[in-house]
Amino acid sequence: MELLNHDLSHEFPEHVEKMRALKLADKHFSKLFTQYEEENHAITKYEGGLGVITDAALEELKKQRLKTKDEIYQILQTADMPDEETLAAASAAASAG
Repeated sequence: MELLNHDLSHEFPEHVEKMRALKLADKHFSKLFTQYEEENHAITKYEGGLGVITDAALEELKKQRLKTKDEIYQILQTADMPDEETLAAASAAASAG
């Protein structure tokens, strides 16, 4: 059975640039993005047979991933693209920290 790719860049290809910008400029978005990636990685691992998990626990993990993805999508729909000045400041802060 072939597993589907659920990376956010595949889920929302039209928002790749906006996601990159928001990861730098919006701490909440960045946290959600990281949470989604961790959930997705865990699901992929279990579905690939690299770990043991009950069916019920896997379904709960998938529901959580979907909830996280829905929240990310809402932000992508409503948030403005950060301006260059905001991105530069966020990038500088990330480099310094």
